[in-house]
Amino acid sequence: MHESGRFRAAAVTWAAGGADAPAAAEAARELATGSGLRTVVLVEGVSDRAALEALAVRRGRDLEAEGVCVVPLGGATSIGRFLALLGPQGLDVALAGLCDAAEVGFFRRALERAGLGSPRTHEELEQLGFYVCDADLEDELIRALGPAGVEQVVDTEGDLRSLRTFRNQPAQRTRTVRQQLRRFMGTTGGRKEQYARAMVDALDLERVPRPLDDLLAHL
Repeated sequence: MHESGRFRAAAVTWAAGGADAPAAAEAARELATGSGLRTVVLVEGVSDRAALEALAVRRGRDLEAEGVCVVPLGGATSIGRFLALLGPQGLDVALAGLCDAAEVGFFRRALERAGLGSPRTHEELEQLGFYVCDADLEDELIRALGPAGVEQVVDTEGDLRSLRTFRNQPAQRTRTVRQQLRRFMGTTGGRKEQYARAMVDALDLERVPRPLDDLLAHL
């Protein structure tokens, strides 16, 4: 496991609390000071991490070599704990992040409690290095590729038959194509992560969703 992977694992265990938290906290501190860690990027889930890392590769960036570690929160409600541990009151590392539009309130309040600012608008969040997806990153990527482009990705991934079967379910027939695609990506464990990476790989680099592109440029 690379140093950033070890730090990520330690930070997640530390934030979860429990019997392993003290040892994880010590490991995170050692890695933060001895591994060249420069910035921690807090994202809501593993699919967001997959998309950002895939885009970095396409842009010719090596986040590991640059000292950037992408840490999935396991849900936006955990942002406060991670900021408390990693921000000015904790390890005091540089922070950035990505969140869904519906979760902005959690991020704003947590940033303020952590002493990182009092952002009230998306622009003020971006000044702190935190970017907002509308409605979420999957939706941003589907819009960037277009339904036909996403279906091509699904075909390439070998899931076109599964998608067609899914669309024939009664609950899906009244949904838009975009809604069907978003729901399809969340029906099987690991599929959101798989398609986040695959959609980024299929994108025209002139059509990368702005929050994702701007976050990478910020790092």
